[in-house]
Amino acid sequence: MDPNIYALVLDTLNRATSQDPEVLKPAEKKLQEWEIEPGFYSVLLDVLSNHSIDINVRWLAVMCFKNGVDRYWRKNAPHAITEEEKQKLRQGLLNSNILSEPVTQIATQQAVLISKIARFDCPMFWPNLVPELIGALKAPQQLVQHRSLLIFHHVVKALASKRLAADRRMFQELTQSVYAFILNLWHENTEQFLRHIQEGAATEVITEHLEKALLCLRILRKLTVFGFRKAHESQDAVAFLNVVFDRAKTSLECRKLLKGRGIYLLELCEKFIIHLTKVALGVLSLHPFSFVPLIRPALEFTLYFCFTDQGMALTYERFTIQCLNILKGILQCVEYKLPKEMDQVKEPLTIEAHQLKMSVLTDDAVVLVCRRLVSHYCRLCGDDLALWDAEPESFANDEAGESWKYSKRPCTEAVFMELFHGFRPLLAPCVVRMLGELPPPAPAPLDQLRDKDAVYAAVGLAAFDLYDEIDFDEWFTNVLSQELKIKDDNYRIIRRRVCLLIGQWCGVRASPSLRPAMYAALLEPLSSATEDLAVKLAAAEALRSTIDDFNFDVEQFRPFVPHVLSALYDLLVESEECDTKMHVLHVISFVMERGGAGGAGGGLLAYLPQLWAHADSHSMLRAAVLANLLHLLKVKNKKNGWELNLGPWER
Repeated sequence: MDPNIYALVLDTLNRATSQDPEVLKPAEKKLQEWEIEPGFYSVLLDVLSNHSIDINVRWLAVMCFKNGVDRYWRKNAPHAITEEEKQKLRQGLLNSNILSEPVTQIATQQAVLISKIARFDCPMFWPNLVPELIGALKAPQQLVQHRSLLIFHHVVKALASKRLAADRRMFQELTQSVYAFILNLWHENTEQFLRHIQEGAATEVITEHLEKALLCLRILRKLTVFGFRKAHESQDAVAFLNVVFDRAKTSLECRKLLKGRGIYLLELCEKFIIHLTKVALGVLSLHPFSFVPLIRPALEFTLYFCFTDQGMALTYERFTIQCLNILKGILQCVEYKLPKEMDQVKEPLTIEAHQLKMSVLTDDAVVLVCRRLVSHYCRLCGDDLALWDAEPESFANDEAGESWKYSKRPCTEAVFMELFHGFRPLLAPCVVRMLGELPPPAPAPLDQLRDKDAVYAAVGLAAFDLYDEIDFDEWFTNVLSQELKIKDDNYRIIRRRVCLLIGQWCGVRASPSLRPAMYAALLEPLSSATEDLAVKLAAAEALRSTIDDFNFDVEQFRPFVPHVLSALYDLLVESEECDTKMHVLHVISFVMERGGAGGAGGGLLAYLPQLWAHADSHSMLRAAVLANLLHLLKVKNKKNGWELNLGPWER
């Protein structure tokens, strides 16, 4: 390579790391121009391989290289990298300097870079990648072993993400060739780090083996989940899966000994445990019949660590969520449920799976799980109340999508509903008894209010399953409507929950004659100037549910429309977050669509231009603004009792 070119690129990279914009901008522009120049990526490889060069410069070199692979590595890409240069780059990316990179952050980026190329080229154009990495894993140098394992992890991750049939067959072949070796490496490093923790060895020694064990585990997870057509047909995969829960239990016990050893090591151990549960979840999801032998240990593991005091003392939140997701997955799995007619069973393992599931989930165990879900997991915790005080809008906004996979409250609710659907005859009387044990409406200590809120939450979640068990009309008239009248500050917890309950039960079992009383009950907190913002938002959402119902009668609702729209307008102005304003606007649209504007649209119309300007970077909020404007225009066209002044919208 021409030394002058190398020096020029190195100097430009140096200037591109400057904090001075006048130096930085021209250098960045020059690097962008060089992206399509032949030989540019070979120079970048030489720069990032040179450990004597400044870390920031090498970091920038690897990032430029990664961007170039994304844009120019494909054969049919404009200005594609030549095949000759690609061959040179593939050879250079596994040189000794790359495999002994001292800076972890740069080593990670190099591994990602190699995995991006591997996704395009392996194995057809890069057949020696995996053999060379396996060979490097056997090197005597610890750093080379670690970096090779890191690269192999990212390569496996990239190859596992390919979904074409030919690519999946290739990945299965790769799995067959490397699985046993990686499994032995994982066993070796896991044994060592667990033994070192129990012996009180130096933190550096524990960290070294734990990092390797975690990388091996990540590789094994991808290989096990995506590398077999039927995981239970592989002896190595079965041997691995059979020790997953034992390793997790031992690691949880060892985790206690790591407190005081530093945050990094503790977090590393927690990641190791989480990835063990991810193995179980992955197999359960994609290979349910391969998971059948694990049903009993998985359920016993979950019941112990999530529903007994001894087990819960060893856990942490993310681990608990993973265990609850395993429980939910087993309860939800179609392959584990018996059809109505036994002659419809297509797979013998379905009968075995059902029997294993029911052998652990006895009546006593199910009732215990239900009660603990309600009394412990559905209960508002200190962090929830702190968030409510600090950011009531964030607290009030419902988490949607797949948040049950990562957040404790949605996860708890999903597990409770799945359990209730599966064991309704057993659990319906249980929840009704819990409801009957609650004290009547009255100010109470905070802990008692949190207990009542948890039971109310369970009754709301199971509304459709409790249709025949609870007379909602009587409950609303004698209890819930009285709860809303108690203005004690802590009672905001119950007032909010009652609003949510009305929204959940209105379409399940509420007499048409009760609707006006429900509208009045929700309007009270919604229109109160002193009411908590989270309670108001719950009342607004419940109001939307009551009018978005098959049995909605517009004549019953019409007298409330002006007051409701006025209260919603005040709530719209009071709220600050764009998401909250969007939700409130959605409710306003619903009210106007189902009940008309009722003479209350003037203030809203005057506010909409201001809100439009406020939402310049929030497209969905602007869409909600337009939807409300459309409803107002429809009201004008119908001449519905008032003349609309379009003001700034006339043009």
